[in-house]
Amino acid sequence: MASEYLKWKYRDVKPDEPPRELTKKEKAANWFYYYKWWLLAGAALIAILGSILWNALGIGKVRPDYIFAYVGEYALPEDCAAALQEQLAALGEDVNGDGQTAVELRQYISGNAENDPESAMQYAYAATVTLSADINQGESYFFLMQDPESFQLTTQALAGPDGSMPERDDYSVDGRAYLWSDCPALAGLPLGGYEQEALDGSAYSGDCQELLADLYIGRRGFYNEKQAKNLEQNEALWEILIEGATVS
Repeated sequence: MASEYLKWKYRDVKPDEPPRELTKKEKAANWFYYYKWWLLAGAALIAILGSILWNALGIGKVRPDYIFAYVGEYALPEDCAAALQEQLAALGEDVNGDGQTAVELRQYISGNAENDPESAMQYAYAATVTLSADINQGESYFFLMQDPESFQLTTQALAGPDGSMPERDDYSVDGRAYLWSDCPALAGLPLGGYEQEALDGSAYSGDCQELLADLYIGRRGFYNEKQAKNLEQNEALWEILIEGATVS
């Protein structure tokens, strides 16, 4: 094998010469020549597995200190969502100790059944499944809702003024939801404006505070406090958000 390789690789070796002992450099080149594809395949496999592990462990990602869930018919404009995350983070603290305070805003979109019933059914199903998983895992603590009555009827997840959960047959939102515009801390956030492109390609813009004014905010309750994550810090931020507010 070495002789045949030398005929191909090294032009100064004559065919009738006996094979000579390869140098270390030539041995390495010879090995790479025959095994390079196995080597590349192994490197690709390691890279894929490393990427999966990297993402699973969240390495290099900013871990949120607080998680807010928005539940509505239409997604919030990107400009408003980004500004909201930034301004809410400024009111909180570094809960997980990574050196920065971050808020994650999750959007669960149901669609509009009146305008597009077929798509709304698909959106509503997907939103219900993902929202249920969120609630079951105790992830989002804060909820921004277009329709708090419907939300509570579906999830019964909103806590009362003292943090307690409702009785099993109680689906009311009394004392469990605050209108955004009635919360001075929220209504005073400098969120700026937004620009959005419609499905037909036209552009429209508006003020983020005006867009959010009719939303309601509520907090997650727990029948078992062992399910709660960072409960003390979340409650502290909740008190900041509703300070001076009137309950709906």
